[in-house]
Amino acid sequence: MNAVQKSPGPPSLTTSRYIKEEPSALSSSSSVEAPLDFYAEIPSYELSLDEFEEFALARLKVLRKIEELRAQNITGAEFRTNLESTLKENLTTQNLTASKSFGTIAKPSAKEQSKLNNKIDTASHFILRAAYCRTEDLRRWFLTQECALFRFRLDKILTSSSAFRAFLVKADLHFDRVSDLEKERLREFLLSIPNSNVSPGELSVSVFYQVPFVQALDLVAKRLCYVHDGMAYVPQSRMVSIIVAKYRMALSKSLVRAALSFGEVTEENERIAPLLKSMNSQYLGRDYGKEDTPLENDELTANTVDSYAKQSMPLCMSQLHAGMKRDSKLKHQGRLQYGLFLKGGGMSTEEHLAFFQRVFTKIMTTEQFNKNYSYNIRHMHGQEGKRASYSPYSCMKIILGNPPQGGESHGCPFRHYDDSSLSSLLTKLNVGSASDRSAILAQKKARNYQLACAKHFEVMHPGAASVEGLSMNGVGNHPNAWFAASVGYHKAKNINGGEEKDMVIDEA
Repeated sequence: MNAVQKSPGPPSLTTSRYIKEEPSALSSSSSVEAPLDFYAEIPSYELSLDEFEEFALARLKVLRKIEELRAQNITGAEFRTNLESTLKENLTTQNLTASKSFGTIAKPSAKEQSKLNNKIDTASHFILRAAYCRTEDLRRWFLTQECALFRFRLDKILTSSSAFRAFLVKADLHFDRVSDLEKERLREFLLSIPNSNVSPGELSVSVFYQVPFVQALDLVAKRLCYVHDGMAYVPQSRMVSIIVAKYRMALSKSLVRAALSFGEVTEENERIAPLLKSMNSQYLGRDYGKEDTPLENDELTANTVDSYAKQSMPLCMSQLHAGMKRDSKLKHQGRLQYGLFLKGGGMSTEEHLAFFQRVFTKIMTTEQFNKNYSYNIRHMHGQEGKRASYSPYSCMKIILGNPPQGGESHGCPFRHYDDSSLSSLLTKLNVGSASDRSAILAQKKARNYQLACAKHFEVMHPGAASVEGLSMNGVGNHPNAWFAASVGYHKAKNINGGEEKDMVIDEA
């Protein structure tokens, strides 16, 4: 029997469903067992504006954590432990301020608490689904992280046949379970499935499912199931990839439908429109613009910036530096992207002015520089105008920003360069071996731009994961995190007498 699931309804939002003037408790009438769902039906919850935003940001922290763990190649038990901790810290009523409006139960039981948490999970999914439906890049990012979260949750119930069957019923997924009689008839073949961890004595209590082989092509290709008469016989432990593929297809279709109705939804809900449109650019990590972030015992100055660009800047910033030195100027978007990065790295206003003046006055007078650029640099540091302190751009903001046009150097090389140009650049910059460069390009071609950036860091900083006390949180998510981790790495190498590998800066 073919596996089927409910056709997810279009995830459009309505005011009555998602927002009202005053907070109120979510309805507790619906039954929510496990935090594992195909999210096939839009909930009828009423949320305040504060709840709407807080739930969305809480889930966004979880998805960004998944992206970060993947960028650092963290897998297995370490991945599960990190993600479990992040889920508990974010998608629970105990850690959400706005969710106190759910407090109709003074001391909820574990079951009642689970129901509340799962309603938060459902609401947060649909809010982010609406926020991330607008473009192909946003949909792809959301789909990747949500599928990873779904896989994590599905893995947790695979050891329990009753829990797994309950999920299949809840998700309206229909798979034929192989009968005991059929298992005995196919005993020799089922026991021959590689690495199935089913011993002859355990076959009678082991669960197998019969699936059309076209739904299990990856398992068939890897010989991880038994195929007979067009059907794949799959151990329960290997059903994950089949179900995740179905979830991915259903969610992908729902995102496309949501994109078609996004304009109508935001017109009807003016107060949530700004939140939805800005959600993807929310950076939830360390704020390099507002915290005191100078380098510990070194200063990022007009005199030291060249050496830092050579050794510790991510590709987006080293290319801005190279373009600025080559042309003795940067256009507006480049000045913003690079200038705020330098500020976040600890460069003072005075050093920022001195550095830019030294470079720009190769093609203009000091008076012209002061007239056209000094004010904007001081404004960037909060010393002019409203005296606001502006934060450096995150990777997501750079990737989703306007692409560079003629004569511009801003943007993300992994996103905005074509494959050939990026390959040539990596070779020219002496980035790793040919296989290293191929691995970076593979991520770029798969449109995993931030993973490509994280791989670039890994290649240029061999052994970084084992450097004691070195934090790589945010590498691949924020240029300043990449920079801070690189500086820390090279300091540790210098202290320990390790060899340094120079990186060429392209100024041609």
